[in-house]
Amino acid sequence: MSLDNLTRRRMLGLGLGALVLTGCGGGGGPRQAAQQTTASTAAPTTYTGPAVSLAFWNGFTGGDGPFMKRLVEQFNAAHPTIKVTMNVYQWADYYAKVPAAVAAGQGPDLGIMHVDSVATNAARQVVLPLDDVAKALNLSEADFSPPVWQAGVYKGARYAIPLDVHPLGMFYNKTVLSKAGLDPDNPPKTGEEYLAALEELKKAGIQGHWATPFPFTGNMQFGSLLYQHGGQLFADDASVSRFAEEPGVQALTWLVELINKGYSPKNVGQDADFIALQNGKAAFNWNGIWSINTLRGVKNLEWGVAPLPQIGTEPAAWAGSHQFVIFKQRKPDQNKLTAAKVFINWISGHSIEWAKAGQVPARKSIRDGAEFQALKEQAAIGSQIDNLYFLPSVAGIGDASAVVDQAINAAILLKKSPKDALTEAAAKADKILEQNRKKYGA
Repeated sequence: MSLDNLTRRRMLGLGLGALVLTGCGGGGGPRQAAQQTTASTAAPTTYTGPAVSLAFWNGFTGGDGPFMKRLVEQFNAAHPTIKVTMNVYQWADYYAKVPAAVAAGQGPDLGIMHVDSVATNAARQVVLPLDDVAKALNLSEADFSPPVWQAGVYKGARYAIPLDVHPLGMFYNKTVLSKAGLDPDNPPKTGEEYLAALEELKKAGIQGHWATPFPFTGNMQFGSLLYQHGGQLFADDASVSRFAEEPGVQALTWLVELINKGYSPKNVGQDADFIALQNGKAAFNWNGIWSINTLRGVKNLEWGVAPLPQIGTEPAAWAGSHQFVIFKQRKPDQNKLTAAKVFINWISGHSIEWAKAGQVPARKSIRDGAEFQALKEQAAIGSQIDNLYFLPSVAGIGDASAVVDQAINAAILLKKSPKDALTEAAAKADKILEQNRKKYGA
């Protein structure tokens, strides 16, 4: 997943993506949609029906695309009666095309969605409940991890099966750390150690952690710190926002203080923090796991990656998750539904190849395997698996969460105090949450 792709997904898939769904379907809700899916008694690893073709859509346009393409080709070779055809779009286009295609009765059979888009699509009856699929595949929370497994549930029904998680990690420039007299093989793990390292870097004339005011990755850093301080973005049911409470103020103040203390320059540009790490102008960069393959391609760069340091009272990190969904059809085809189960199960079981694209497999048996542990960088970030947070599974939540970006931007650009910026954003977010309850149903 490229930086550009994820930035567009963040701005459009989470925010505007919810808006484009308003023209698709309506009424009925999850109960009505559930009538379409019927559990199959077919073995989840085999398909014995007639030959079928499955249309599989996703937004893997970056460096991860070839990895998924190879997996699909391998699946097709191993399953001669199932032909999966993969169509790839930019994520912003994907989230616009899918609902329109489903509404027209021309939707794909299955696809990938970011977990924070699942609830909105479930509310609009774009995707089907998958409780029967999970049951047929004998999948449960124990096969994944509690946060990522529960993130795919909307109004008591499962609508998605996890493929991966892509968490935030702490990338560090070993050469820069050495110049400041710090151990390049022992990065800071606590808040005290982190600030001490930044102080040593400052003495060496290095601004160690560049605080970015942009959603990518300022929002992700803020959220990680918020949960580390015991807070949360919204109430569990998204009835109200929670990010302006004291933990949120502490989290945003910590980021602003990086500038005030001289650990970060002012007015950091989009992605300038990541570039500074590569150019030796910064020591640390909190970024997503997708950065691994980018950094591997930088000549003569000595770098490492570790879990985020624990700044607050508990470990926590932002993460996204790609999850499998099955789309609603005007005329359900039980053979295709059965074949889709086989495909989902097979890809999940072979997701060690997907890990090489810069992901953490959601399936525990893959993560615990020696082959994944040998992927040192992915395994380091993946060690945070049980400490990840996701947005509440509530329709339209992306619109409300986008307001947080405004607060982070205003505070880090020193235009407003963290408390004022968050308080104003919370008032806006609460209005959006109220509007969403009317739009999608309480």
